[in-house]
Amino acid sequence: MTRARQDRVLGLLVREGDWVTASALADALGVTPRSIRSYVTAVNARVAGGVAIESGPQGYRAGAEAAAALRVEADAGTPRDRLHTVVRALLDAPEGIDVFETADALHVSPATLDADLARVRGLLGGTELTLERSASRARLRGTEGAQRRLLSKLAHDEMDAGSFDLSALRRTLGEGSVGAQAFGPFKTELVARLGDLGWFVNEFGIADVVMHIAIAADRVSRDRPLDAAEPATAGERPTQSQVAEIIAELSERHLGVRLGSADLQHLSTLVLTRVVAPDSGGAASTLPGLDPETEAVVREVVAAAADEFLVDIAHDDFVARLALHVQNLLHRAREQAWSRNPLTRSLKSTYPMIFEVAVFIASRLQQRLGIPLPDDEIAYIAMHVGGRLERSRRADQLLTATIVCPGYYDLHELLRSSVDRSLGQAIEVVGVETRVDPDWASIDTDLVLTTIDPVDPADRIVRIQPFLTDSDVERVQAAAGRIRRSRRLARLRAELERYFEPSAFVRGLDPSGEEAVIRDLGALLRERGVIDDVYIERTIERERLSSTAFTDALAVPHALEMTASRTAIAIGIADPSIPWGDSRVQVVALVAFSETDREAFQTVFEQFVEVFSERDSVQRIVRRGTDFNAFLDELVAVIDG
Repeated sequence: MTRARQDRVLGLLVREGDWVTASALADALGVTPRSIRSYVTAVNARVAGGVAIESGPQGYRAGAEAAAALRVEADAGTPRDRLHTVVRALLDAPEGIDVFETADALHVSPATLDADLARVRGLLGGTELTLERSASRARLRGTEGAQRRLLSKLAHDEMDAGSFDLSALRRTLGEGSVGAQAFGPFKTELVARLGDLGWFVNEFGIADVVMHIAIAADRVSRDRPLDAAEPATAGERPTQSQVAEIIAELSERHLGVRLGSADLQHLSTLVLTRVVAPDSGGAASTLPGLDPETEAVVREVVAAAADEFLVDIAHDDFVARLALHVQNLLHRAREQAWSRNPLTRSLKSTYPMIFEVAVFIASRLQQRLGIPLPDDEIAYIAMHVGGRLERSRRADQLLTATIVCPGYYDLHELLRSSVDRSLGQAIEVVGVETRVDPDWASIDTDLVLTTIDPVDPADRIVRIQPFLTDSDVERVQAAAGRIRRSRRLARLRAELERYFEPSAFVRGLDPSGEEAVIRDLGALLRERGVIDDVYIERTIERERLSSTAFTDALAVPHALEMTASRTAIAIGIADPSIPWGDSRVQVVALVAFSETDREAFQTVFEQFVEVFSERDSVQRIVRRGTDFNAFLDELVAVIDG
C-alpha cells in the first residue's frame, strides 16, 4: 500500500505540473501531511543523484526525474510484486506449484504465501480461472485464453493511468521473454504494413493488440498455444487471412516464434477490431462492412442522447463512425480484450459534459447489446462525441470583434487580413472603424482591437500594433479567454443560486462508500419533494456505470434521466477526504435535474466541475464552508475571481 501511495503522490504531481501543498496532497490521499513528507523522501530515494519530487515554500512539484521514478521497479519483497511473481509461477506451471518450495524461494513464510494465494483468488474475478489447492500444491484451472487474459490484466496493473509501458510488459512476462524483447520493432512494422494497405490504425488500440501478440509469442515459446481455432463462419472478415499472414511473418522474423492457426485467428481479429479504413466521402467506411442491425441500434441510441442532452450529434457520419466502433467493441467483448485509454482521466475531468453523454450512450448500448462497458471504453465513445460536438460548436464559440485602425492607404485592410489569419478560429471581425475619433460607446462587439488609445480603457479593448505581432496575438487570445470564462461563470453563478437547496447541506460525510453518501444526500432532497426513491436508486445505478468523481476533489452523482420535480443540488463536504471510486473527494454535489431544465444541464454540470478543478479554490471552499451560507459565499467569491 505504501508503494502505491508513493506512486499516487508522484502521479498527482506529474499531472498537476505545478506546486501542490502537502495538505492538498494529504487530502487527495486521505493521509496526514507527515505521511506525504515520508512518501516524498521514499520516491526521491528511487533515483540516486536525481530529484523526482522538488520541495519548496509552496509545497511539492514533479522534478526532472519524476518519470524515471515511476518506472523504477518495486522492491521484490513488496506484496504487490510478490503477488505478480506468484501468478507468473502459477501460469508457467501446468501441474501447479509447491507452496513450501515457493515460499522458500521468495524468502517468506508459508502463511504469508497462503495470504498471497488468497489475493490471487481476488484477481481471478471475470477471468474464468479458478485456483485449486490440494495439500501443498496450488494450481490454476482454466483455458489458455483465460490464462492470457490474466497476464494482460497483470501488465495493465503494472502501468500508470492506462498508458502503455514497455518496462511493465517486461516485468509481467519476464526480462527474457521473446515477446517483450522485440515489442518495439514488431509494433513499428505492423503499423507500417497496415498503413501500406491504406488502413488507419488506432494507436491506443494497436499498442494493446501488440501486447497480446507479445503474450501469445511468449506462451507459444513455452509450448502453450491457444486451443484449436473454431471453424471460420460465413461472416468471417474477408481481410482476416491477410492480417493473419502479416502477423505470422512478423512473428517469425522479429520473435522467432511460429504461431498456430488458433493464435493467428484470435490476434488478427483483435487487429481488425482496432482498424478503420479512411473514408472517401461522408460516412466512415469499414473493412468488413457495417452491420445494419448494429447501425440501427446506434442510430436509435444517438437520437435518444441528442434529445436527452440537447446536443447536436444526430448526424449520419457520426452514427456511421460510432456504429463501426461499437461493431468492433462487440468483437472485443467476445474476445474479452478491452481497449485501454490513457486519456480517460483527463477526458472525464476536462470534458465532464461530453463524458456524461458518452455514459448515457454506453448505458443504452449495454441494455440493447448486452455488453459491459468499462471506463476506458466509455472514454473512446466520449472521443467520438467530443469530435462531433467540436465540429458543431466551433462557430458558436467565436467572439465578435471590431478593429479600430485610422485610415492610411490600405493599412486597415492589411491589419484585418492579419487578424483573420492569426485569430480566425477564436474571433470573427464584424466591423472596421477607420476614424481617428470613433464613437467608442456605440461599438458593441465582444472585443475591440485598436491601434489607438481608447477614451476609457476596458477589459474588452485590446491595444494592438498596426502590423500585428505575436505579442498582440497572445494578448487578444488572453482577453478572449477571459471573456469566455467570465460569461460561463456568470451563467453558472445565476444557475447555482437558483438551484442550491440551503437545507440540503451536510458537513461530514459517511466514509463507508458512495452509495451511503448518495442515500444520505438523496434523502434530504426526497424530504423536500424534489426526488423519490426511484431517482436515488437510478443515481446509484449511474454511479456503478462510471464514477462521477470528475476531479481529484469533486463528485457529482446524479441519475441519467432528468425526472426530478424541480432542479436542486444537495451539497456534502468531507474534511478529510473520503474514498470515491478509484479516487478521493472532498465535495459531493448530488444534482437532481428536472426535464424542464435540460438547457441548464450543460452550464451547471460542466462549469461546476471547472470551478472545482482548481486545487486552491477547492481548499478555500472546503476549509471556510462551515455551513451553507459560508459555502455559498466562498463559492461565489471563487467564481467572481
